[in-house]
Amino acid sequence: MLKRIFLPALLLLGVVASIFFWRRQQISAETTPPSNLIAALSDPQVEGFALATEPNNIEFPRDLGAHNDYQTEWWYYTGNLATAEGREFGFQFTIFRRALEPASEAQEIVDSEASEWRTEQVYLVHFTVSDIAEEQFYHSERYARGGAGLAGAQAQPYRVFVEDWFVEEVEDGDVVLSAENANYALNLNLTQTLPPILHGEGGLSAKSLEAGNASYYYSFVQQIAEGTVRIGDETFNVTGKAWKDHEYSTSVLTEGALGWDWFSLQFDDGSALMLFQIRREGGEIEPASSGTFVYPSGESVDIDREDWGLTVDNRWESGDTGASYPVAWSLDIPKIGLAVTGEAKMENQELVLTAGSYWEGAVEFTGTREGNAISAEGYIEMTGYAEQDAATAISAE
Repeated sequence: MLKRIFLPALLLLGVVASIFFWRRQQISAETTPPSNLIAALSDPQVEGFALATEPNNIEFPRDLGAHNDYQTEWWYYTGNLATAEGREFGFQFTIFRRALEPASEAQEIVDSEASEWRTEQVYLVHFTVSDIAEEQFYHSERYARGGAGLAGAQAQPYRVFVEDWFVEEVEDGDVVLSAENANYALNLNLTQTLPPILHGEGGLSAKSLEAGNASYYYSFVQQIAEGTVRIGDETFNVTGKAWKDHEYSTSVLTEGALGWDWFSLQFDDGSALMLFQIRREGGEIEPASSGTFVYPSGESVDIDREDWGLTVDNRWESGDTGASYPVAWSLDIPKIGLAVTGEAKMENQELVLTAGSYWEGAVEFTGTREGNAISAEGYIEMTGYAEQDAATAISAE
């Protein structure tokens, strides 16, 4: 899904053109990166980039790595952690890649100018920790060019990194995630428990009804997480569950898309749910919005837009951006017998970044599935609310 495309996470690239002036001086207004994620995923300048059009086109381990022929890509990790005493944390670690020019044109430049510093790939990482007990939200970002060993991604052995923040394979099915700065740090081992989940039609996840407006998208769910979280000078031993998304695409959103809400829930019976809805002008939900329910066995079923009902039960207004974000929900999916209500573990989990903002945070849900009690922890990402609320205010004047 969009961030899931978009989902969830973000690729706020308005600053990229100035930060990376090291690119060819011939860069034009037509190739300047867009100023926010909605624009990035609706970019009309797609000539020369690959489009996601064919189902069943994902292979492992090949597609763990980078896909430079697509315009936009991300590797996305979230999770819910706790100490043995029950102190809770949430985390998000997302590395984005954005191509400034098609790979063929970029290779011509590299071949002709022969410098390890020249690259058409820009990498960006968002790193957050939610300290639930203290209601403190820590977030930071980094940018780097995809050259000179500063940032990159590879499939074998699997590794994605921006400077010294990274995720890398230590053995088959196990990866290490590490990110650290002065105020907080995260060091985790993540163990795969289920096969990769392909969303949409064999991994082809449609974002609208128009051909080519889609991404290749898969997830690793119900991963076992164990390691440490550091807050200031205090380090906590933690365990929990993590979720990984990997998505790559070119211009997947159509005109009129305002943002999206993306859900990733991991239930206590071993099942999991990914669900996204794209919000459009006029309050409509994009018909191509969809989801995937994963049974404890690893088998999955598609969730179509008409299969669910979602209502907002409470909202929180950001003091930084003025955006009004949902922070409590009721979700019903009769197709799988699921009826749950949930809320954010803390309200303020908004990232206010160099070139934009979005909400991404730890949540918890309870309810029933097929008449049996069920609970879940997870993450929700919500984008476009600040822009949407600003547009609504202007139109009301």
